[in-house]
Amino acid sequence: MAAGGGNGGKSDDFQPFPVKDQLPGVDFCVCTSPSWPESILHGFQHYLVMLGTTVIVSSTIVPLMGGGNKEKAEVINTLLFVSGLNTLLQTFFGTRLPVVIGGSYVFIIPTVSIALSSRYSFLTDPNERFKESMRDVQGALIVASFFTMTIGFFGFWRVFARFFSPLAAVPLVILTGLGLYSHGFPQLARCIEVGLPALIAVIFFSQYIPHLIKSNRAIFDRFAILFSIVVIWVYAEILTAAGAYDNSVSKAQFSCRTDRSGLTSAASWIRVPYPLQWGRPSFHAGDAVSVIAASFAAIIESTGTFIAASRYASATPIPPSVHSRGVGWLGVAILLNGLFGTGTGSTASVENAGLLGLTRVGSRRVVQISALFMLFLSVFGKFGAILASIPLPIVAALYCVLFAYVGLSISQYFNEYLLVSGHGPVHTQSTWFNNVMQTIFSSPATVAIMVAFFLDCTHSYWHDSVRLDNGSHWWEKFRSFNADTRTENFYSLPANLNRFFPSF
Repeated sequence: MAAGGGNGGKSDDFQPFPVKDQLPGVDFCVCTSPSWPESILHGFQHYLVMLGTTVIVSSTIVPLMGGGNKEKAEVINTLLFVSGLNTLLQTFFGTRLPVVIGGSYVFIIPTVSIALSSRYSFLTDPNERFKESMRDVQGALIVASFFTMTIGFFGFWRVFARFFSPLAAVPLVILTGLGLYSHGFPQLARCIEVGLPALIAVIFFSQYIPHLIKSNRAIFDRFAILFSIVVIWVYAEILTAAGAYDNSVSKAQFSCRTDRSGLTSAASWIRVPYPLQWGRPSFHAGDAVSVIAASFAAIIESTGTFIAASRYASATPIPPSVHSRGVGWLGVAILLNGLFGTGTGSTASVENAGLLGLTRVGSRRVVQISALFMLFLSVFGKFGAILASIPLPIVAALYCVLFAYVGLSISQYFNEYLLVSGHGPVHTQSTWFNNVMQTIFSSPATVAIMVAFFLDCTHSYWHDSVRLDNGSHWWEKFRSFNADTRTENFYSLPANLNRFFPSF
């Protein structure tokens, strides 16, 4: 705390960090951009990050609707196309922040509920069942979009944002990303021989290579995602071509193979998604209510992402009117989801906001370029399908780093595995060893401290700037028991027992 008084006393080393309206250390803010070649690479990197969620969401809902590989490829391309449009609309007319508007996980529950409804039990043709359920989802999304647009454009969210304090914003921003921890290591572990190297590669390229290779240009840390995906994708392609998974179980066939999804063969060379491509939407009150609830959750998630993106883009705090404007255009995004038939609604992508922080490039132009990649590669379906065949454990490895939830995510995997299989993922003939591994890795705090301690001790620990950054210098004077006179008052043992149990 400050040591000085009214006479202009000096402040010691323990003065808190001053509040800053804009986040320092950002290389390119929302209004500035790298060179065009670098901007294009950054845009492509954002496209790759959002592609994972697009494939996961579509691969989850389309088979339950009755669709096959052809329908899955068309839904993925439609969702990419609409995401490109929505990202451009949000960056030009909405919050104007560098946020990607993509498919949302929160709409999966109502969509799956519609897909499994008994009203389709009389349909024997899977293609017809897919179209009928998709039309019902479209109708529910269209109704929900008007709810979201009303909340935004009529200023209701502006009223909420005016009473929204920075203290309340902290858990919102944190849990916007951490709430998706089940999509990290549990997905990665579906193919551990691909996912774990991907996780190591992302950390190595982003945190260690820049310090080992001295350069005036930030290359590896800015393009760590791109380097990691290319290297591990080639590695996965080699494993697939060598026949490593030819006789594997279906889980490994789907998660590990680079040709597992059938998307490339099912996708059209050129196909432009268009409104009402599955037919005229149908409307059911119950479906609409459940999707409205999902759209409200999407508003909350997007608000957290907007706040995070504004900080990572070194913008000033978002005015309440801009919050409301962004929510209104999110409603337009959900309307386009309903008209085109994406099977899910939209939200601001928190994984892409995490990429802003990793690269320190918060440029609006970069995200708009990524939207152009979405539009182009959705129309030329074969090219987009090739990229969509990236093994999902690689994408999950990216999430572990971009969301910074390795501790929660690993423990989630160990606990899920125990519940499903009756034993942990470490299943040897030594029971005591299995129990030790399960106990340690089921604890989020234990995993977190192991990872944090390792990174803290290996990540340029010898640099003075790192020691200042991690706060070690604050604790220097307390490392010895007798270094500060106040220590004895707080921590000495009663009855003069320090004589027998001295502290050093």
